[in-house]
Amino acid sequence: MAAVSRALVRRLTARIVRSGQGRKQAPAVQIAGATGHCDVFINHRGADTKRTMAGLLYDRLAQHNLRPFLDNRTMEPGDKLYDSINSAILNCEVGIAIFSPRYSESFFCLHELAMLVEAGKKIIPIFCDIEPSDLLAMDVQSHPPEMLERFRKALREARYTVGITFDSQNGNWSDLVSWTAEIVVKSIKGEGDR
Repeated sequence: MAAVSRALVRRLTARIVRSGQGRKQAPAVQIAGATGHCDVFINHRGADTKRTMAGLLYDRLAQHNLRPFLDNRTMEPGDKLYDSINSAILNCEVGIAIFSPRYSESFFCLHELAMLVEAGKKIIPIFCDIEPSDLLAMDVQSHPPEMLERFRKALREARYTVGITFDSQNGNWSDLVSWTAEIVVKSIKGEGDR
């Protein structure tokens, strides 16, 4: 298990470093150390949504003067991967979970979602090219049963939370990003609580 976790951290770290090379982007929102605060944690599968939905949402939320957390935009080389992500989750006010067809194949996606659920954070699910009923944790031999149960519980919670469905081939990206940002702003200001 430890070897698998180290391998996943190395792969994700390499992806984060590579993803920031050779492109211009909005300035990173900095989180102060391990006790930093962000308003919104964006949970997503990078290979599926980082260059589309996650990046667009990050930019729009920053335009609203919010402090979003998106791994490749917020973290810097040398940051501790788990410490930065876990701190952001524990200190955020709202989590956005962007579910894509291969989301459940990612240990990191499932870990982050489980943390958001366990911390009692409000989660705004976006179902991008996937139906909520299709969210299933895969049975992976390299994960202990208690971890798989954490992941299943988090996915069940997400399936039964009202979310936004989006068809990336036919949907309007601008409307999706604007609408999601409005929901987040209302949630943070307390207008979204019932």
